[in-house]
Formats: sequence, C-alpha cells, structure tokens
Amino acid sequence: MQTAFPSLNMFGIKTPLIKQGDNIAEVIADTLEKQGLQLQDNDVLVIAESPVATSEHRLVLLDEVKPSEKAFQLAEKYQLDPREMELILQECDEIFGGVPGAALTITKGTLAPNAGIDSSNAPDGYVVLLPKNAQESAARIRRYIQDRCNCKIGVIIGDSRTQPLRLGCVGIAIGTSGIVPVEDARGTFDLFGKELKITRKAVADNLVSAAQLLMGEAGESVPAVLVRGAPVQLSEGDMEMPLFSRDECMYYSNIRKA
Repeated sequence: MQTAFPSLNMFGIKTPLIKQGDNIAEVIADTLEKQGLQLQDNDVLVIAESPVATSEHRLVLLDEVKPSEKAFQLAEKYQLDPREMELILQECDEIFGGVPGAALTITKGTLAPNAGIDSSNAPDGYVVLLPKNAQESAARIRRYIQDRCNCKIGVIIGDSRTQPLRLGCVGIAIGTSGIVPVEDARGTFDLFGKELKITRKAVADNLVSAAQLLMGEAGESVPAVLVRGAPVQLSEGDMEMPLFSRDECMYYSNIRKA
C-alpha cells in the first residue's frame, strides 16, 4: 500500500517593477490572475521586504541626507558612505560592532547589518530602508488579497540575512499576518520517545528561505512567491514575531560579554 506524503509547491510571482506609491497587494493579485494562479484557502504569500518598502515610499535619495559628526566618525571606522551611516543611526536601535562595509546593528529587535538598509534593487543614488512596520504591512496586504480573492491565506514579509560563522544569506520573516510564525514543539517526542524540551520551529523563517530560491537576490523581478501545501497553522489574528530578549540570546549575550 502506497503512503501519501505531504507535498509543498511554490510558484514565483513575476511582477512589473514596483514603484513608490504602488498598491503592492493589487499588483500581486493582478499578476496572479495573469499567470493563471488562483489562490486557495491555506495558501501563503511570501513577499520580499524591498518592494514592500519601495511601495511605502521608503526610498531615500542619498544626496538629500546630511551626515552628523557621529555618522562621519562611524563611516570612517566601518568604511561606509557617511550619508548611509546617518540613515543607519536613524533606523537602528543600537550599533555594537562591524566590519569593513557593514555596521552590525540591532534593528527592530533583530540583528541586521546596516540596519537592513540596502542599495541593491534601488535606483542609482538611492537606498531602500526596511518597511516602517512590516507587521502592519503584512496585515494590510492580507486583508486586500483575502477580500479580493475570497479565501483565507497567510502573508509573510521576508528579508535575507547572514548567519554567524556561515557564508551566504538565509531568509528571515520580519512581519507576518494570518499564520503562526513560530510553532512550539515542546512536549512532543522524537523518534526514540524522548520529550522535546526547548524546540520551537521557525516556520515563517523557513518559508522565506525556501521562497528566496525562486526570488533570487538580483534582477529576477520575482518579489513574491505563492506557497501551497506548507504545514503551517493559520490564525485569525496577527501574531507578532516572537523574539528573544538580548540577555536570553545565546549569540548576542555572549558577544556583549566578550
């Protein structure tokens, strides 16, 4: 007798270039229709943060930024444009180190090189900041698409980040709506009957990483991915991304003690 296993399907959504002021939810819904993709209950949309931020007028012309004395000092230390360094200071919660080309920050509660500010996928002379509130952005996009498509879905806004001592980027979720972003596996049992004591599954982060295989990091023009069949728990409300405190974080707390 053949056993049926769960299947996961992903579809890249190749849109026109997202511009400032665009309704990104409308652009994605229009593109899905043109691609012949019809949303279903329990589907999840993973959307890159850069086009979301662009649509929300989070593009900044560097020539209009006036660096402070502190920005000049840190820019020299980390070999950055002083104008970008000024934006990093404005956007981040804390700067606590860095390497040539990148200041290591805590921004919106997570580790983020250069406060998540990026010049890739931005016009010449501009940088794009993170969405002001990715959680609210995800909720707004989900409401529009659910109303238009008459189905219950989840939405994740994701970014790419490096991991300690690992080469390359992986995905993280910076805002979610309609799903449980981290599932608690404590109290379940492994293959040998041992009870799991601390394990939590980073469902939203893992889906962003998977989706980034289709999105790419350059000029692919695939700002969103439709994920179907993912083992996620949908929720009626919007759950904030759960974060460690700085003292609880194994990486951060030990870096600060060094």
